[in-house]
Amino acid sequence: MNDGSNLASEPHELRITPHRRRPSLIWLVPATAVLIGLAMLIHTWSSEGPKIAITFQTAEGLTAGKTPVKYKDVTVGTVSSIDLSSDGTHVVVHVSLIKSAYSLTHEGTRFWVVRPRIGMHGVSGIDTLLSGAYIAVDSAKSGKMTTSFVGLEDPPAVITGMPGKSFLLRTQDLGSLDIGSPVYYRRIQVGRVSAYKLSDEGDNIDIGVFVDSPYENLVTTSSRFWQASGVDLSVNAEGFRLKTQSLDIILAGGIAFDSPKHDRGSPAPEQAEFVLAKDQETAFAPPEGPASYIQLRFDESLRGLSVGAPVQFVGMDLGHVVSLDLDYDPASERFPTIVNIVVYPQRIGRVLGKLSDADDIQGQSATPHSRFLRSLVQRGLRGQVRTGNLLTGQLYIALDFIPNAPEVAFDAEARPLTLPTIPSSFDQMGDKLAGILAKIDKMPLESIGKRLDASLLNLETTLREINGQVLPEATKTLRQTRDTLQGMEYWLSEDSPTQQSLDGTLLEVQRTSRSLRTLTDMLGRNPEALLRGLP
Repeated sequence: MNDGSNLASEPHELRITPHRRRPSLIWLVPATAVLIGLAMLIHTWSSEGPKIAITFQTAEGLTAGKTPVKYKDVTVGTVSSIDLSSDGTHVVVHVSLIKSAYSLTHEGTRFWVVRPRIGMHGVSGIDTLLSGAYIAVDSAKSGKMTTSFVGLEDPPAVITGMPGKSFLLRTQDLGSLDIGSPVYYRRIQVGRVSAYKLSDEGDNIDIGVFVDSPYENLVTTSSRFWQASGVDLSVNAEGFRLKTQSLDIILAGGIAFDSPKHDRGSPAPEQAEFVLAKDQETAFAPPEGPASYIQLRFDESLRGLSVGAPVQFVGMDLGHVVSLDLDYDPASERFPTIVNIVVYPQRIGRVLGKLSDADDIQGQSATPHSRFLRSLVQRGLRGQVRTGNLLTGQLYIALDFIPNAPEVAFDAEARPLTLPTIPSSFDQMGDKLAGILAKIDKMPLESIGKRLDASLLNLETTLREINGQVLPEATKTLRQTRDTLQGMEYWLSEDSPTQQSLDGTLLEVQRTSRSLRTLTDMLGRNPEALLRGLP
C-alpha cells in the first residue's frame, strides 16, 4: 500500500509534443496574382512611352481611349483624354505614345486629324468613313524634345521624306493660290504648293512649291514660273483679251513653269529661288533692266487713260502708266493732268547704244538714260495720248518723233524727268474742225441761199415745160419707132415674101459666083480661048 500511496502522491510529468501544420495551397492563388500584377506593372512601366499634348481648334472625330495615332499607317499611340483649354478657344488632346515613338517628339513634328475632306483639290480621307478618324504624324528629323504641339487643321501638302525637290517663288500677289494648289509642266501636274507667307519686309509673298520625283529635274536655272489662273479677262488699249486653261485649273488655279527653248539650263538646286510672273507672256519677256520714271504733263482731258495703260515707242511696248495726278496752273487757271510713267530702255535692245547721245551735257549727275532721252527730245521725241481702241475708248501713251517739232528745254538732271508733250489727235481734230467751221461761217450763205432759191424756181419752170410739151412728143415718137420696128420684124421673118425673095436672090448670086469661078479657072489655064475659042 505504501508503494501504492507513493505512486498516487507523486505527480506525473506531462510532455506536450507540438504538432507541425503544413501551409495551405490556397495562398498560392493571391500570391500568383500579386506576382502577375507586379510583372504587368513592371512591363507597362518599362514599355510606357512619352505623353504629349496636342492643341486643335475642335475635337471633331476624336474619342478618348479609342482614336489611334498613326505614323506611316502604324499605330504608335492612343488618345487618352480630351480637355477644353482654360480660355475655351481650343481643345487639348492628350496622347499616350508607345516607347518606340520617342523620336516623334522632336520640335517640328506635325500632327493633324485625318477625316473625310472634300475640297477644290480633290477628295481625301475616304478610308476613315468606316474605320473612324485618326491622328496622323509627320516626324521632324531633328530638334529638341518637347511634349506640347500645335496640330494642323488641314493635312500638309508635303510629307517629310517624299522624293522630289522644294523651290521658293516670290510674287507680289497670291491670287487664287492656296496650299495644295497644283504645279503644272505643259499642263501635266508635277507638284503642288506646300506653303506661303509674307516676306520679312512685307512687300512680297514667298511661296514654297514641291515638285515630285522624277519631274524635279525639269526645273532648271532658266525656268520661268507664272500663275496659270483659270480665266484671264482683260480690257486694255488693244481691246478685250480672254485666255482660258483646262477645267481643273479654272476651278482651283495653279502654277505653271517651263524653260526657254534656246536656253534650257542645268537642273536647279534644292530651295532655288524664282520669280512668279502674273502670266506666261510676262514670264518669257526679255529682261527689262533698270527702270526710268518719266513725267508727262497734258492740258487736256484724259478720260479713258488708266493706270497700267501701255507706253509705246514707235509701236513697241516700252513701259506702262504708273499714276495719274491732277495739278493746277495759276497762270492759265487750268487743271492739267500729270501722268507718271515707267519705261525700260533696255527693251529696245542694241538700238539703245546706237542712239546714245555722244555730246557732253551740262552737269555730270545725268544718267546714261537721261542723256539718251535728251538726245531723242532734240530729235523731236514727244509724248502724246492716242486712242488704242475705238470700241472700248481705251487710251495709251505714244512716244513718237514729231516732224518739225519746236525746240523745248529739257533738263536731264531733273528728278523725275519731264518729257514734253503735244495735244492728242482728238484735240488736233477739234482744232481742224474749228477752222473748217470758221471758214464756213465766213461764206455768204444768205446770198447763196437766195440764188439757190431762184435757180430752183427756174428749174421748176423748165421741168413743167418738159412735162407739158417735150414728154408727150417724145412718147409719140417712141410709139412710132416701136411700130416701125415691129413692121421690120415681120418683113425680116422667114415666112415673109421679102425673106423668100432674098433667099432666091442669094441663091442666084451663089450660082453666078460659081460660074465666074469656073470661067476664071478655065482662062487661067487657056488664056488664048478669048481669041481662038476652046479646042
